[in-house]
Amino acid sequence: MEKKQCYYYEEKELKAKNGLAILILNIILMILSIVAISVGMTLCASKLPHYYIFLGVMLLIFGTLYLCVIDIILFLGIKILKPNEALVLTLFGKYVGTLKGEGIFFVNPFCSAINPASENKQESSISTEIGNTGSVSVRTSKKMSKKISLKTMTLNNEKQKINDQLGNPIIIGIAVTWKITNTAKAVFHVDNYQEFLSIQCDSALRDIVRLYPYDVAEGGDEKSLRGSSQEIAENLKKEIQQRVEIAGLTILEARITHLAYAPEIAAVMLQRQQASAIIDARKMIVEGAVSMVEMAISKLGEQNIVDLDEERKAQMVSNLLVVLCSNKDTQPVVNSGSIY
Repeated sequence: MEKKQCYYYEEKELKAKNGLAILILNIILMILSIVAISVGMTLCASKLPHYYIFLGVMLLIFGTLYLCVIDIILFLGIKILKPNEALVLTLFGKYVGTLKGEGIFFVNPFCSAINPASENKQESSISTEIGNTGSVSVRTSKKMSKKISLKTMTLNNEKQKINDQLGNPIIIGIAVTWKITNTAKAVFHVDNYQEFLSIQCDSALRDIVRLYPYDVAEGGDEKSLRGSSQEIAENLKKEIQQRVEIAGLTILEARITHLAYAPEIAAVMLQRQQASAIIDARKMIVEGAVSMVEMAISKLGEQNIVDLDEERKAQMVSNLLVVLCSNKDTQPVVNSGSIY
């Protein structure tokens, strides 16, 4: 059985000539072609000897050929790049190199630039209503540039509904900062590197979210999506980087931008959080009240202010705890007689 051969492309930088010199030379030759055509027409219309007429015909042919064909071909070979832009060039289907750098360059005019992310892009259709008879839909197509941007970019996908480790549905969104570091891989290894990155980010996000719960109880050591955002961001970055390595992309940062329970369980989880907060608050109040009661009894005994038996101490403890732990203002009852 024959094995299919797989090609893995590595980026190679193309050394191009100075395009400005070629541009100036081409313009000068175009002017000379116009002059040659004018001289040729004059010689052909004159009554000079035959060799002058032959010379005029030759000037017409070469002038017209250059003006209509050769100069256009030379113009096709001139490429202008801005900072952090690149062109992946192929010659008759074969990868010849990547043109980088800022300025004007001249390459083989028959080379063609490839950028899968710019193909099949159309502007939204414009619908124009005509009376009550219907509407006419006008769709305009705008061909995007074949240049590949090497700038740092941010991908912000739509929010997703994913089940966490405990099976609770949550709504989560991320922002991924990325850039192209290998243009050959980005163009030839995947069909569309932008769509590929978007799909891989969604897939990696699902795999990471399923490993952690949304939140854990206070004081717990378990990692959670809400409490361990830094660590989860690092794991998410590594996961996405492994998936997009084949496309020549580098992930600089991946951050969670939105995190919440899904609407169908948000109200229940809010009640659970409120109940947990109330329990924690009551626990703190009781601990403080017990400490205050202990301090009050200890001070009364040390300073010999009043001598209380166990029954009266129990009654005083009960009264102090009611006053300190009650969530409403207490109404004291003043005893004007004997406590016995």
